Amino acid sequence: MGFLSKLFGGKEEGNTAQNTGEIILVSPMSGDVISLEEVPDPVFSQKMMGDGIAVNPSEGKVVAPADAKVLNVFPTKHAIGLETAGGLELLIHVGLDTVNMKGEGFDVKVSEGDQVKKGDVLLTYSLELVREKAASTITPLIISNGDLVKQMEKHEHVKAVAGETPVMTIKIK
Repeated sequence: MGFLSKLFGGKEEGNTAQNTGEIILVSPMSGDVISLEEVPDPVFSQKMMGDGIAVNPSEGKVVAPADAKVLNVFPTKHAIGLETAGGLELLIHVGLDTVNMKGEGFDVKVSEGDQVKKGDVLLTYSLELVREKAASTITPLIISNGDLVKQMEKHEHVKAVAGETPVMTIKIK
């Protein structure tokens, strides 16, 4: 069970019939892709919530990194949880310490339970306001149920285009 399921309730076991294969995650944002270890927050850099990548964004738009179901939209609008058809749970956490902004400057375009396609806009936000009010604009993309991951290939240190540039290739158990 992944972090999102533990936090918000969810199924204990994934649908094992779908938990096979490969999932290619594209960047949820345009910007520079960096490793999680470079994120200036120990919760992410030490992978306490799970493994993944991060993006230093060049614009205030977040898109779906894969076809998925929206598991959760955090009340403070700074983070969204998704689940792919294979049961992979993803957390997109816009900026660092953005929870303290209490939703200011964020405009969520989806609701819990929505089905989204790769590249669909999940939320937009004021990049300038996040620069001003948060610790960082760096945005982690985390796999919160890494126990499903058989193999992960990360594509870091590239310039990414939201919804297009592959950032992780995941083989599911």
